[in-house]
Amino acid sequence: MSRAGGGGEASDEALAAAANAGDRGALEVLLARHLDRVHAICRRVTGHPEDALDATQEALIAVTRGLHRYDGRSLFTTWLYRVATNAALDELRRRKRRPEPAELVEDRPLGGAGAGSAPVESAVVARLDVDAALAGLSPEFRAAVVLRDLCDMDYAEIAEALDVPIGTVRSRIARGRAAIADQLREPTAPPERPSR
Repeated sequence: MSRAGGGGEASDEALAAAANAGDRGALEVLLARHLDRVHAICRRVTGHPEDALDATQEALIAVTRGLHRYDGRSLFTTWLYRVATNAALDELRRRKRRPEPAELVEDRPLGGAGAGSAPVESAVVARLDVDAALAGLSPEFRAAVVLRDLCDMDYAEIAEALDVPIGTVRSRIARGRAAIADQLREPTAPPERPSR
């Protein structure tokens, strides 16, 4: 993927203005610059790779068609992440299914695959665990947590992106993080059955 490079890189807002004025190159640079993040949001919100690809495509189409609605009063990324989140939530509603990331991994990495493989395996397992925990959240909680923890947006930006009050954002993030923490805790051993 090509990215706008160099220290004299145009800002998102300048590229959006140029794209609105008909500069196709500016639009392409803008979309390429944020493609990975849009896909990451869609993947984390939908919890399913095919749904994430569909949602990413829909988000990029929505950005292209609706760029004239970006008024510059907020950061471009705030507007973009709102579009991406809505596309992902729409995809979940269309599919009417809960994401099941466990089906994506048939086999866990085996130990002893070679020197130095344990840290990579641990990182992969940890990421799968986080993805599975995110998938267990309701879409509204998941979207708020993803925007805060993946996109590093502040509460006001998330409130604007999700079109909900800041208090609701705080509550969703707190409850979502608590649910993830509960799911990521080491499982406790089941109680022993009394012998007869």
